[in-house]
Amino acid sequence: MAPKAARIPSLIYGTAWKKDQTRALVKQALLTGFRGVDTAAQPKHYQEDLVGQGIRDAIAEGGLRRENLYIQTKFTSINGQDPNRMPYNPEKSITNQIGTSVASSLHNLRHLEDPKANSYLDCLVLHSPFPSMKDTQEAWRAMEIHVPQQARTLGVSNIYKLESLKALYDFATVKPSVVQNRFYPATGYDTAIRGFCAEKGMIYQSFWTLTGNPRLLQSSAVATIAEQVGVSKPVALYGLVLGLGNTSVLCGTTAAQRMREDLVGVKMIREWVEASPEAWREEQEAFRESISI
Repeated sequence: MAPKAARIPSLIYGTAWKKDQTRALVKQALLTGFRGVDTAAQPKHYQEDLVGQGIRDAIAEGGLRRENLYIQTKFTSINGQDPNRMPYNPEKSITNQIGTSVASSLHNLRHLEDPKANSYLDCLVLHSPFPSMKDTQEAWRAMEIHVPQQARTLGVSNIYKLESLKALYDFATVKPSVVQNRFYPATGYDTAIRGFCAEKGMIYQSFWTLTGNPRLLQSSAVATIAEQVGVSKPVALYGLVLGLGNTSVLCGTTAAQRMREDLVGVKMIREWVEASPEAWREEQEAFRESISI
């Protein structure tokens, strides 16, 4: 029987657009204290093979254990790929594309240098629904084949219509464990989707948390938390988003100091919440009002 997926950390290291720095940055993030890594079989934006090398470097040098890491990758459809760099044959069926993509990801993200070593993913994510529900359903069935041996859990990203998420959830035999979306004003901060995730026990993974929210970074709740806890405004925003519950945040910083500040700062906020529950509730309520669009 395959073991369960690792616990999803509060902060997950995002590896998009790291290019040739990917290996060194993933290693640095893990040795600094990150225990979750997000990537994709999408050479257009991710270097999945270098992510795997960074993971192996960190395991070898830092004495980390694979079972204590949360590693997730994504299957990206033809629509999101560079036609000159694809991890599968676009002429084949969606089911075949997913099988090939997963095999490539398992090889890239193996935790041992031996290319024949057994490998697994904590979560396999559908990068975006297909334009048609029929194709999305075929993709999901193809992903389910890999659970639980090659992939412990499944997830979906870039799904912004509640009815689409509900339809996928109802169709799925293996229910999605993760929904990964941009957290920003254009989607109303996914209020309804986050509510559905909470109802069904799915983790909402927030990305674009800083880039997409300059207004929130200047909000009174963020300023108060930053001042009271002694953290930066970006860390305060991370803490408030995590405080929404059932949520994790993707963090893609390339600076070692920021990596440390983010990890330590989120822990400091957690400790402050325990010591000052009333003050926290007041700021969390103000934050919830600021994202009620």
